[in-house]
Amino acid sequence: MTFLDSELLDRIHSRAEKHDRENTFPFDDYAELKEAGYYKAFVPQEFGGHGLTLAQIANEQTRLAKAAPGTALGINMHQIIVGLGRHMVARGNKQGEQILRGAAEGELYGFGISEPANDKVLFGSLTDARPDGKGGYSFHGRKVFTSLSPAWTKLMTFGEDSTSEDAPKSVFAILDREAGGFEILDDWDTMGMRATQSNSTVLDGAHADESAVLTRIDPGASIDPVVLGIYGNFEILLAATYAGIGERAVEVAVETVKKRKSVAKGTTYSNDPDIRRIIATAAVEMDGVQAHIEHIANAFDALEDRGFKWLPQLSAVKHRSAEASLFSVQQAVRASGGSSYYNSKELSRLYRDVVAGLFQPSDAESLYAGWATMLLGPIEE
Repeated sequence: MTFLDSELLDRIHSRAEKHDRENTFPFDDYAELKEAGYYKAFVPQEFGGHGLTLAQIANEQTRLAKAAPGTALGINMHQIIVGLGRHMVARGNKQGEQILRGAAEGELYGFGISEPANDKVLFGSLTDARPDGKGGYSFHGRKVFTSLSPAWTKLMTFGEDSTSEDAPKSVFAILDREAGGFEILDDWDTMGMRATQSNSTVLDGAHADESAVLTRIDPGASIDPVVLGIYGNFEILLAATYAGIGERAVEVAVETVKKRKSVAKGTTYSNDPDIRRIIATAAVEMDGVQAHIEHIANAFDALEDRGFKWLPQLSAVKHRSAEASLFSVQQAVRASGGSSYYNSKELSRLYRDVVAGLFQPSDAESLYAGWATMLLGPIEE
């Protein structure tokens, strides 16, 4: 089953080069995605959505990324927050219902977690969460890689409450764009994923009342429904998005070598054994990535009890997909020749886009450290 029709994906694909070249946000893409019901595709039917499973929305993200990686990565952040709401409700935290109802009504959720030089990521914030005395909080700090900056209507973020009696506490909450208290900087001038417009966001008193606070927990590694809900949906849906880039690169390489002719050999490069092997290595590297994504997505949706093992296992699926896709894009470029070095070529854009996967959590260092700890225990002092 597919949700996004091929005609819509073709139109989105036709605009991707322009938004990359001009470093602009694809408002037309989002208008069409909203009209198609994609904002609420992942929302359970009982909350007004279409009820796609995690594995199904992951498949749609792969298809969308093959059309336009920047658009896919942007809307991916919205789907992660919707997935968080689903996970919270399934785990008995009714605060997640507001996310699901909001998405069903057309809200677009942004992701305000990452901070400059903070490698704790979800496990500790540099942002100050100041209690208002009524159960709510105002947030003061800087968030980076805030996708959908021009368009989000709600922003999921977190900070640290360091003043309450039970401090420190990590506070996760939903902010409303119309309430203000923030500044979006015009600083997204990157090598790739330009259409995400993931500008930095300075929180300067942005307020969430008590009803918009999702949880207050101790900082540190956690499988609290909010933390695990973010972590799981983030890693799985990132894996699905980057898989789309790798798969598309193989398609472009195949199309290219079937048309590209060797002057020396008098035949197309598709008949060259070396070129055939290069493309085959890319395809083999991608083979199995989707199976890994589907397997772990189904297990996560089923609320399997894996305890803290979830964290390294979720990191692994994102790492595998991002690395496989990077390799496959590189192989596709090798096979397609020097023309792919020009920015006007799709492979050039795919190459620049796929590199973003190296920087998004979890990176290789934390992945392998997590697996070593799971297998061998902590390092003895």
